[in-house]
Parts: sequence; C-alpha cells; structure tokens
Amino acid sequence: MAVTLRQQVDVGWYVVKQHLRGVKRYPLVMMLEPLFRCNLACAGCGKIDYPDAILNQRLSVEQCLESVDECGAPIVSIAGGEPLLHREIVQIVEGITARRKYVYLCTNALLLEKKIDQFKPSPYLTWSVHLDGNRDEHDKSVCQAGVYDRAVAAIKVIKERGFRVTINCTLFDGAEPSSVASFFDQVMALGVDGMSISPGYAYERAPDQEHFLSRRRTKELFRDIFRLGRGRKWQFNQSSLFLDFLAGNQTYHCTPWGNPTRNYFGWQRPCYLIGEGYAKTFAELMESTDWDSYGTGNYEKCANCMVHSGYEATAVNDSVRHPLKTLMTGLRGPRTEGEMAPEVSFEHQRPAEYMFSRHVEGALARLQQAPAANKAVDAAE
Repeated sequence: MAVTLRQQVDVGWYVVKQHLRGVKRYPLVMMLEPLFRCNLACAGCGKIDYPDAILNQRLSVEQCLESVDECGAPIVSIAGGEPLLHREIVQIVEGITARRKYVYLCTNALLLEKKIDQFKPSPYLTWSVHLDGNRDEHDKSVCQAGVYDRAVAAIKVIKERGFRVTINCTLFDGAEPSSVASFFDQVMALGVDGMSISPGYAYERAPDQEHFLSRRRTKELFRDIFRLGRGRKWQFNQSSLFLDFLAGNQTYHCTPWGNPTRNYFGWQRPCYLIGEGYAKTFAELMESTDWDSYGTGNYEKCANCMVHSGYEATAVNDSVRHPLKTLMTGLRGPRTEGEMAPEVSFEHQRPAEYMFSRHVEGALARLQQAPAANKAVDAAE
C-alpha cells in the first residue's frame, strides 16, 4: 500500500474535522526547509542560487519544532537544499515524529548510506528519494554522473533496514512516456512503497528555462504514461483525483495554503514554489496573504503550474466532498481518452512581479548587522 492505513485514517479524520468545523483554509502538508544548501546543482532547481551567507544558515531544532506546532498540519515534508547536510536533522525528525506527525524526509540519497545508522524506522517516517527517470535521464537532470546508481544502492540499503521509502519524480518537457513507464517498473521492482510524480515548476531562477512543461503538454504526457501503466500495478503516493487532474480530467484551482512553507526567511508567501514575501508567523501568513491574487488564471507565474504542492490539497478536498467520484477514479485509474476537462480562464491574470533580489538583499543586510557569534553555522558536509 503506497500510503499506510494509519496515515490514511489520521489524515482523513483531520480533513473531515476541518470540514465539520467550517474551516475554509487549512494546511495539509507543511513544507519545512531547514536549510537551502545542497550537494548537487540541478539545472531545473530554483532553491539553491543564494549567496553563501544565506546558504550557510540553518533553522535550529527549536525553530523547526515550533513551526510544526504552530502550523498543525498532519504531514511534514522536510526538503531543502539537502536536509541530510543539517547536523541536527536527526533531532528534527525525532521531534516531529514524537508529535505523531508523518514525516517525508526528502533526499538526493548521496549521504543516505553514511547517515542511515542515525535513524530508526518509525510508522511516522518515510524517506522520499529524488529520482527523475532512469540512469541517463536522472544524472542529466541533476547534472552529475553516478547519482542514479548511488540513489538506487541507498534505496536497497534502507529498505533492508525496515524503512518506508517512496521516490519523488519530477518530469520535464522531452520526457518519453515509454521511458517513464520503464522507469516506474524499475522503481517498483526495487520494492519502494510508492511514487510521487509531478511536472516541474518553472522557477524563475532555474538555470535551465527551456524544458518546463506547458499545461497542455503536461496533460498529454501523463495521459500517455497512464495509458501505458494499465495493468502494471504502479503504486502512487498521491490521491487518485490528483492523478486524474494531471491527465486533464479535473478542472482545479490550486490551494497554496494547503502546503505552507517555512524556511530561513520565514513563512513563504504564497507557496512552496513562489516566494513573494514572508510572514513572521503561520497565523500572519494565513490571515494577511491575498490568496485570490495567486493561482492559475490569477497570476502569470502560476500559468503552467500543475505541481502537487499546489493541487494535491485541492484534490483531497474534492475527495471529501465527492467520495463516490473518488472511489470510481481510484478503481479505474486516470482516464486517458476523450475530451479533457475545461481549462481555467487566463483572461484576467495579472502580470508577473519579480521580488527575489529584494528578499535576498534584506536578508544579507540583517546578517551583516548581526553579532559575529550569530553568524557561526555548521559547515556543509
């Protein structure tokens, strides 16, 4: 089972309670970035192009756990950067799982075999290993040879140790459906517990701007992949309605508050993918963000986005409202033939604004004013 029954029950009950209470906006998955530093430099990444003074910063254990408590989401996805570079990552994970939150610890796996002895299997801990295709495709994506083989070797080790493992696969323009299907077969043969898939988001600061998918191309690609997947027993770590959305069968608006992000700058507005301001507290993020200014059809930066961090929460909400549709979609799988669902209107979307340099300059100014003692951080391993 891609998602354990315990997690399904706990998260399902959490969602139902929000609906019974009439809560319009609530978090489903908290995105925690305890650092931005990474030991790879992927061409499609928009998370690591900060000055060294910022890349050297870390959220403390206390800051991480306070943020988890403040947010209250039942699932915490720890990303970055590469979380295993954080010297206190074990304490962070243990602190969160002790709260009975479900942790997905995202990693490129380069440090996994070195660090695995520091972790203990838990029903609340899942390793999410980043793999973007077969050997050649993944190594090209991460701009370094040999990473795929090291990741596969690490997956085998941690599965032998009794850990839950999923893979996180991001697809870009040029992906071949037959190659992706073969890759999914290989991954399932490794014994992973599930796969999370998503089209790449066109980060404005990513070095490679030529290989991000348009919405139409995304839908066509996933229809082709799912068509090849009939009878192959792939296990996805995502809701059936989100997969159906990727195949162009659901007209959804994104739910950016469903995956709030906490990082060095604060609580990121409006979502994990776009940083256009930061709130000091989670309450401030929820109460003062102009949510209607963002999302596909509202904002140019969101035009081609179909990423799980924006739409999985939408699909989950739809699942609660329409359980029969959810059941039928889960049984038959995503529809791969026929007309696609209507697209949202782009008629009134506002033009993109570019604010990245302003946030970085402000952070650098604060660091320069801080006492030298506060600047000391763990060296990257």
